[in-house]
Amino acid sequence: MSNPSHGSTRRHTALPKAQILIEALPWLTRHNGKTVVVKFGGNAMIDEELKAAFAQDIVFLHHAGLKPVVVHGGGPQISAALDRHGIVSEFKAGLRVTTEDAMDVVRMVLAGQVQRELVGLLNQHGPLAVGLTGEDAHTITATKHQPEIDGELVDIGRVGEITAIDTGAIEALLADGRIPVVSSIARSQDDHHVYNVNADTAAAALAAALGAETLMVLTDVEGLYEDWPNSDEVISRLTAGQLEKLLPELASGMVPKMEGCLHAVRNGVNTARVIDGRVQHSILLEIFTDEGIGTMVVPDDEEAGDDA
Repeated sequence: MSNPSHGSTRRHTALPKAQILIEALPWLTRHNGKTVVVKFGGNAMIDEELKAAFAQDIVFLHHAGLKPVVVHGGGPQISAALDRHGIVSEFKAGLRVTTEDAMDVVRMVLAGQVQRELVGLLNQHGPLAVGLTGEDAHTITATKHQPEIDGELVDIGRVGEITAIDTGAIEALLADGRIPVVSSIARSQDDHHVYNVNADTAAAALAAALGAETLMVLTDVEGLYEDWPNSDEVISRLTAGQLEKLLPELASGMVPKMEGCLHAVRNGVNTARVIDGRVQHSILLEIFTDEGIGTMVVPDDEEAGDDA
């Protein structure tokens, strides 16, 4: 005869799992059919466990009825490859100086290494991911970007400023039930070369052009800090206007991420979030739980009470 207490113990241990699933229900309903652009970067790109967890999260979003689009750069991998080729990594105004030789390496690393690995991780879960770069089907077009340093325009080589986005190829892939994985390389508007574009900027531009529900940017910090370094309190929510006031005070690495968030919510994206990519399954925690993690930016007309 079976032990009756055994069944009740099993039921009790299973109950928290059911409660977690039920907590996700309103978010599943809200996000069903919506496009989510995720910028993959930081430690999540290097640590094997975090990479695998990221792939699981993206596939989960797909099967939960969302339409994820992944955008990636590859700073550490590019630096390592340039070292191997004997090309010195130089940065000006927070951007990599990209000579013609360096651009060949950037293109090779992003499209031939980082993207391939990510597509492979996603496709362990089914025939889902398709890789492309901004060159494909005119997805991202750019012109030469010249940053201003001390009042002077500086030539930093093949670094691009995005001038146009064509979402046709990405939308076709989404309609076909695929997960697009986009490398942050752009075609040139005015010559036959290509440009290296900042992946945070590319993700924000794509999110706006796709009319995405959400832009999520993975970083190596918990979010935007209230008063760093005096406090490690994270600002959980702020409007575009509040963010704009904070921009001049931010650390240089956070600027393109937060400028991207600002661009996205000012151009039709409902929410933009900076989340800690060092936390396994941070994407699921942010989208499907009541607490959420990281910092969320909303348009100026959002009331403070709504934290979807």
